[in-house]
Amino acid sequence: FFPSHAVALTRDSERLGELKKRINVLPLGSGALAGNPLEIDRELLRSELDFASISLNSMDAVSERDFVVEFLSVATLLMIHLSKMAEDLIIYSTSDTGSSLMPQKKNPDSLELIRSKAGRVFGRLAAILMVLKGLPSTYNKDLQEDKEAVFDVVDTLNAVLQVATGVISTLQINRENMEKALSPEILSSDLALYLVHKGMPFRQAHIASGKVVHLAESKGTTINNLSLDDLKSISPLFGSDVSQVFNVVNSVEQYTAMGGTAKSSVTTQIEQLRELLRRHKEQA
Repeated sequence: FFPSHAVALTRDSERLGELKKRINVLPLGSGALAGNPLEIDRELLRSELDFASISLNSMDAVSERDFVVEFLSVATLLMIHLSKMAEDLIIYSTSDTGSSLMPQKKNPDSLELIRSKAGRVFGRLAAILMVLKGLPSTYNKDLQEDKEAVFDVVDTLNAVLQVATGVISTLQINRENMEKALSPEILSSDLALYLVHKGMPFRQAHIASGKVVHLAESKGTTINNLSLDDLKSISPLFGSDVSQVFNVVNSVEQYTAMGGTAKSSVTTQIEQLRELLRRHKEQA
């Protein structure tokens, strides 16, 4: 679960690094639209102000706000990823939440605030796009709107990232509650895979697994409590070894492919993520 969010956030970090390269361009000396006639040494300015390069065209430099749109786009993606993580954690803690009126409440306020800020950042992106879409070339006063958008989003990101860091660093996993939340029905897809290993095409195995779930519901029991005869009434491919399917650890550990849920695979993912973060830190 956490590596899935870490991978998305790593891409966000990469995008911010790539954005930094593109915005590190000096516009100073472009004038209002046609450059300047005062023999200002733009290369000296670039060197003294520590920019990587100089803007190529003055009209483009004063009128385009690609860097603003790109930053707000990257920020929006970052906030969407943080919002998704927050929503997942809210769902996982649902049984302990309730109305803020209730004295026993354990509401995930920090997560709800992270989720809400995603809409704010996206709104800033949508607003500046609407400003830009109707402008002619060169500078227009409408472009003053970009300042408020950028400053607000920077402040929002700084605040949200601090809150998210606090949430994750203090998060406690209640293993007992997690195990209680598991039900045999979540292994219905494993039943289908069991039949596939026995030679049944997956389309048919999927249908058979659905019939097993329906049969269990009609009998008022769970799929792991159905008798072997019950299962054989659906498919003769079911054998006594089907009992091995009803084990959540076996279910998780069978996905050993790269990117899967087996412990060995997750460990590899974590190691790769740490290496990526180390490289990003060196390049920052």
